[in-house]
Amino acid sequence: MTTGLPSQTQVIELLGGEFARAGYEIEDVVIDARVRPPRITVIADGDTALDLDTVATLSRSASALLDGLDGIGDSYVLEVSSPGVDRPLTNEKHFRRARGRKVELELADGSQLTGRVGQSRADAVALVVRDGRDWAVREIPLAEIAKAVVQVEFSSPSQAELDLAGVGEADRTEAGA
Repeated sequence: MTTGLPSQTQVIELLGGEFARAGYEIEDVVIDARVRPPRITVIADGDTALDLDTVATLSRSASALLDGLDGIGDSYVLEVSSPGVDRPLTNEKHFRRARGRKVELELADGSQLTGRVGQSRADAVALVVRDGRDWAVREIPLAEIAKAVVQVEFSSPSQAELDLAGVGEADRTEAGA
């Protein structure tokens, strides 16, 4: 039975350029044809936070492009969202976008480390960590990171910690501070 829904690849090819022009890339597309109406979820990420206005704009343009496909009509629900805080950080791009955020790392040797993401390079990330009563910057090679997840914070970090992470005033709102 054909659903009339596009494939994941078709959605990415159709919407990729539109999202790129807005400064975002499609990280994933999930198509759930088991629900009525079927749901197409587009997960997008970029160097700037995906705010509600941007989601609305991307949703409108994505919906118009999808509606133009043969056989799809208006028999689907489209959802555009960001990856969410529980998405593991797996490459330099993810760490760059998480700059200023608190993360928990599991290193290849099994040890755990919690700190604030600072500058990232192709092969390493700077992590602002506690050093006694002060803060220190520790370079962590990406190859040594087995798992990394952003932590939800309920209080603002100290200015000293943010300064070491290289997060200025304009970046603080994006970093969730």
